[in-house]
Amino acid sequence: MEERIEPARGDRGSAAQAATPRPLAEVQTSAAPRLRTGIGELDRVLGGGLVPGSLVLLGGSPGIGKSTLTNMALGHLEAAGHSTLYVSGEESAEQVRLRAERLVLDLGPDAAQGMAGTGNPALSVPVLSETDLDVVLGALERHRPKVCVIDSVQTLRSGGLTSAAGAVGQVREVTAGVMEVAKAQGIAVLLVGHVTKEGALAGPRVLEHLVDCVLQFEGERERPYRELRALKNRFGSTNETGLFEMRQGGLVEVLDASARFVAEATRAPGSVVLAAMEGSRPMLVEVQALVAPSELEQPRRVVSGLDRNRLALVLAILARHGGRQWSPRPPADVFVNVVGGVRVDEPGVDLAVALAVASASRGVPIDRSHPPAPRACFGELGLTGELRWVGHPERRLAEAAKHGCRDVLCPKGSGSGAMEVATLREALTIALPVTPRREGGRDATARAA
Repeated sequence: MEERIEPARGDRGSAAQAATPRPLAEVQTSAAPRLRTGIGELDRVLGGGLVPGSLVLLGGSPGIGKSTLTNMALGHLEAAGHSTLYVSGEESAEQVRLRAERLVLDLGPDAAQGMAGTGNPALSVPVLSETDLDVVLGALERHRPKVCVIDSVQTLRSGGLTSAAGAVGQVREVTAGVMEVAKAQGIAVLLVGHVTKEGALAGPRVLEHLVDCVLQFEGERERPYRELRALKNRFGSTNETGLFEMRQGGLVEVLDASARFVAEATRAPGSVVLAAMEGSRPMLVEVQALVAPSELEQPRRVVSGLDRNRLALVLAILARHGGRQWSPRPPADVFVNVVGGVRVDEPGVDLAVALAVASASRGVPIDRSHPPAPRACFGELGLTGELRWVGHPERRLAEAAKHGCRDVLCPKGSGSGAMEVATLREALTIALPVTPRREGGRDATARAA
């Protein structure tokens, strides 16, 4: 029978004296030291680099590039003179070497003396192919690396539990054990995690609470672009986003994605450029729409790169407040795509989706006031058809002007250099001017209305 033992009154008093609360103003703070991974986009999302003793959880779909990213980070750290360790529970040491041989690392000035030009530093990273938690913890305590990658946390198994690797109890026990050693030894640990078919991190929710930082690696395997987002960060902001391109030699940082997306914009009916914000970074992306007659009783609504519910909302607003001439004629299938495999999760995409769908529905290209640059826009749509203000308009406008996009359609109060509009109908009138055409003695514009 279990009994609760009450502490003696004297013991309780001494414990209370030992834990004396202090005002926050008296608490001393210090800047956390950082270990730069040599990958600028990764360091920016982390808040400046890895913090010793921290746990970072990196999640993403299979084959998206998680192992490639961590291999490259360890290679850069090894080249900078930091001790590292790669623990692989999914692949053998031979498989890890084959992947490391394909990587091409751009060594900067932080490379250790004599390391640059002597070969691939990713091949200098020590590797341990093991799934037993006790063996891994023992290796961490003996070698004490500055940075360790565990790929993946779902493959490790604690001998104290009878459940299989990847079970809820196992993942919790493994993470707690790694965290205890990492905090005691000051080791920065990157935990690679699996995701479910819905894209959420697999395992118990407590896993995300235990770690200091949660990163999500997103993208489509068939597309070259990858996005790195911070969902949680105790040492930095969660508003940063890193953009990469997958190539034969590994992941390459995309420093100016706007230039590439604007250059590839088709300028055809159904195409518009969105001045989006990815964290604190402005970026121009192309939004395309296709409206086609449907043979189904329930027309399809297919999206790529944005929320499907967002498309349904924009279509309803367009039908109610945009005018019948710009709404898809039912029954019609509507397809919307953010070109390049980039995902946009901000409300400023509403106006771009509405203009792209209206342009595709009528077969009229978006008006371009300053060729050859395409028309750019941003703004959130209200349910009553008004265009609402969104964050960082000045940075969006500066990015658009940098790439030759003038007269950007945006909400009221966005700032100088913009073509401000108050409603969706006003934006449609400016971006998609309708010229009357005579067809069989009747005004086509009037007939469409």
